[in-house]
Amino acid sequence: MATKLNIRVNRKRPESMTRQIREQIDAFIDAGELLAGELLPSERELANRLNVARNVVRGAYEQLMDTGKLISEGRRGRSVSSGRGGTKKRSTKATKASKASKGSKKARKK
Repeated sequence: MATKLNIRVNRKRPESMTRQIREQIDAFIDAGELLAGELLPSERELANRLNVARNVVRGAYEQLMDTGKLISEGRRGRSVSSGRGGTKKRSTKATKASKASKGSKKARKK
């Protein structure tokens, strides 16, 4: 279940709505109100609640992902990063395939 956030957008402020959303989510994370692993509302859900375009919310989420504050969990949505520095999670299948191919390269070298 996604966390309910108390985010507000003021259309009269000179800052873009994307920036306003990003800064508020960033402040929630820094204050500890959003903990590592907590799911954020979907782009559509938050956009509907704030009465903004979905691209506005998507932009804020992507900027937070670029800084390492959020990670994408695929179909589950986006969650707060554990603070390891913005690394994207790899699926276990991809990791196993990568390790298997490295092992076969080592075997061929011998």
